[in-house]
Amino acid sequence: MQLKTTAEVWGSVAKFLHWSIAILVILMMIGGKTMGDLPNGPDKMWVYSMHKSMGLTILALMLLRLVWRLFDPRPAAPPGLGKLARTASRTVHASFYVLLIVMPISGWLYNSASNFPLKWFGLFSVPALSGPDKELKHFAHEVHETVFLIILGVLVLHVAAALKHHFIDRDSVLRRMLPFVRPRSGDTR
Repeated sequence: MQLKTTAEVWGSVAKFLHWSIAILVILMMIGGKTMGDLPNGPDKMWVYSMHKSMGLTILALMLLRLVWRLFDPRPAAPPGLGKLARTASRTVHASFYVLLIVMPISGWLYNSASNFPLKWFGLFSVPALSGPDKELKHFAHEVHETVFLIILGVLVLHVAAALKHHFIDRDSVLRRMLPFVRPRSGDTR
């Protein structure tokens, strides 16, 4: 298992970061859309606390992924991938980086402007980004909700493109990112 990415396959660090973030984002999207409907009480407070802690974890993982990306090259694009597809791929990936950093920061800002304390998994306090501010709270909430919808759209595009590569183009784009899977031998597409 190689740590760094090669021309043929993503390295184990890139795969770990990709799939850890993907799982957390999906859990956060489900939880974020359902937690408001929970009855008030300790269970709801616990769910909100976990949501905030997982959001901070996504932020940390995204920043780590961004730093790792500076030192870890992308695998080569499959032969025959057109300019439009390359541009679309880079745009979707860049969008994820921006959105998955803006999303937790907007949640953190919303929490701060709401004047709620923030503890990462109950282990340590996280400083507020602002003091109580009703207008900032509203703005951060709107950003959080809007970015959620954009992430959902970009996620659908990303998954659709991966499935297209696998089932229609029959290249190794999806396989080389799957954990514990290597591209088929001789598969240079």
